[in-house]
Amino acid sequence: MSPSTSTLFTNVRVFDSSGREPFHGEVLVTGERIAEVRRGSGDLPRDGVRVVDGRGQFLMSGLCDAHTHFSWINSADLPGLGTLGVEEHTLLSARSALTYLNAGYTMCVGAASAKARLDVVIRNAINDGLLVGPRYLANCQEIAVTGGALVDGITAFADGPEEMRKQVRRNVAYGADLVKLSMSGEEITGNQHAEDNYFSDEEVLAVTTEAHRRGLRVCTHARSAESVKMSLRNNVDIIYHASFIDEQGLDMLEAKKDEVFVAPGLNWLVATLNDAAGFGYPPEAAEAAGYKRELECAIAGLQEMRRRGIRVLPGGDYGFAWTPHGTYARDLQHFVELLGYTPMQTLLAATKLGGEIMRMPDELGQVKPGFYADLILVDGDPLKDITVLQNRDRIVGIMKGGAFHKDPTHGAPGDAPAPADQPVVVTA
Repeated sequence: MSPSTSTLFTNVRVFDSSGREPFHGEVLVTGERIAEVRRGSGDLPRDGVRVVDGRGQFLMSGLCDAHTHFSWINSADLPGLGTLGVEEHTLLSARSALTYLNAGYTMCVGAASAKARLDVVIRNAINDGLLVGPRYLANCQEIAVTGGALVDGITAFADGPEEMRKQVRRNVAYGADLVKLSMSGEEITGNQHAEDNYFSDEEVLAVTTEAHRRGLRVCTHARSAESVKMSLRNNVDIIYHASFIDEQGLDMLEAKKDEVFVAPGLNWLVATLNDAAGFGYPPEAAEAAGYKRELECAIAGLQEMRRRGIRVLPGGDYGFAWTPHGTYARDLQHFVELLGYTPMQTLLAATKLGGEIMRMPDELGQVKPGFYADLILVDGDPLKDITVLQNRDRIVGIMKGGAFHKDPTHGAPGDAPAPADQPVVVTA
């Protein structure tokens, strides 16, 4: 439902995600969309418009997480995701969706659901206004071949091209936007290794051909060099991880850089090495399993992707016990500190590229006339300190589709004045 009022953000630093520096200006929102963006103050109409004085704060597009698991519920018991009752699981997935929006994330790409229809149900409920959450592209359970599942209870199985086609058709029938293939292993399993590859070219091509024919895109859990190259040979749209990509894979990826997205989920590697001890997986075990080496290889490969202009997006694998929901912006810090992205490049990856991976490049991810008014108002400057986006208290306003999810109001007429460093809202 379109908001019934217009909102004018005035006295804000506008980061429009065009690649240029932020500027002092005003943004007028009418209904669900941005109507005007102007430099300076005082030019845009105020009659009948709610005016938000941002007091110089940072106004930007909402963020995108390109590798989202609503149905991962901050648990170290991954098999338990398969046995958890569907009613409880639905409620907990709805809580994850709310947490994303509370953290300033207005765009999310589903990277697999623990139960076949969970993602679709949550997406539909958000779209229908029954639940609060970000704009969402829904997935179903990830698909593995026999012997290739990372977690049996949350995996769909297929062997050979025809079974793969049937699984794609199941996703179509459920109303999913995406299909996910679990092509390589994960060291924490103990027996499914990151440098493995479990699929054949024929199987992957059957999936992409059927999915694209029905309007779905295909993403792959592809850590190994061969799984990345197989993904690229067979027209996969989104590659997750790509930790062990080799020179040939980088050349193939560069040749398809306008067609393919990479979402490495870097915080999973960092947190598994540093933050999992309290959950029974100490750093010594993580390093022995190969996570330190994988992180080093991933950083080198991703730095090269940055140099080659490949579209790499932050986000991924939040919802495990040591990568809990709500800590999503840690990936932004990793882009700056580990991959060599500037804060500007990182924000563009989390906003403008978000609009692109959501298939709405002319409607999402930028602060421009005609775009959806999915905006966050930040008390701080992410271009100077990217970690400010990890503090939800510093994200003082969150708007989705022209309606405030988090209202920056700190007072109303007749109330005590807001602190000098906080926004003031005036209704004209």
